[in-house]
Amino acid sequence: MITIQDFSFTYKGEKKPALQDVCLTVPEGGFLGVIGPAGAGKTTLARAVSGMIPHHYTGDYYGRVSVNGLDTVETSLSDISRQVGMVFQDVESQIISPMVEDEILYGLENFGVPREEIPARMEEALERVGIADLRDRTIGSLSGGQRQKVAIASIIVLKPRVLVLDEPTGELDPRSSRQVFSLLKELNEEQGITVIVIEQKIMLLGEFAKQLAVLSDGKVLRQGETREVLAHSDELEAAGVNCPRVTTLSRLLKEKTGEEQPVCVNLDEAEDMVRRLIP
Repeated sequence: MITIQDFSFTYKGEKKPALQDVCLTVPEGGFLGVIGPAGAGKTTLARAVSGMIPHHYTGDYYGRVSVNGLDTVETSLSDISRQVGMVFQDVESQIISPMVEDEILYGLENFGVPREEIPARMEEALERVGIADLRDRTIGSLSGGQRQKVAIASIIVLKPRVLVLDEPTGELDPRSSRQVFSLLKELNEEQGITVIVIEQKIMLLGEFAKQLAVLSDGKVLRQGETREVLAHSDELEAAGVNCPRVTTLSRLLKEKTGEEQPVCVNLDEAEDMVRRLIP
């Protein structure tokens, strides 16, 4: 379980808090999507959960962040990293090896994984992300999307209990983006991994995330079950969040017809709703 209590953080040298009075709980095995406009504090939240704040990024820190019972202030970053794997928004700053295979291998060796386990774990990670054919390639020869997949593989191979991803599909086309979210769903449902994903492609969050947290100006504007949060699409749009068109459509139809109905979070639900309301 991840518990964030009255958390505020101001980066060193800055005057305005990046996050302020944040309270958030993610249950073990949860799948939380984080949305919000630029500058809302989404990346800062990811850094706090991963322990990079306060161990790498320093500043004024108030409140408490706990991951699976570990206080992120009192626990070393190396110990936190055995629980939490993070995929950065800027994968270039995360990849350190010249070859794909070496990048996947680096974390396994660093964590002291028994040598006899390494080949199978590497093969599984590469296959899951769909880059087995890139194993012998140099990082420099890869596209931005391929590098993003390498970064994801290098983290899931370590089998963390919590996976934090900061815009993991930013360089990916729609097909690859959906593959990544399908993978996250598998890891979440089959292995019980807690997933926190920051993402601009809100249609994917609407379909795959169990919960949503909406950040605005460093504060939590809304949090809860995905459908419940998206029901407030007018409020989210006023805060600069581009809601799924199917969600906005269902809200507008509800206002027009006066009929009580669940908010649509995917195309199939929207199609069913339109067929029901428009014979």
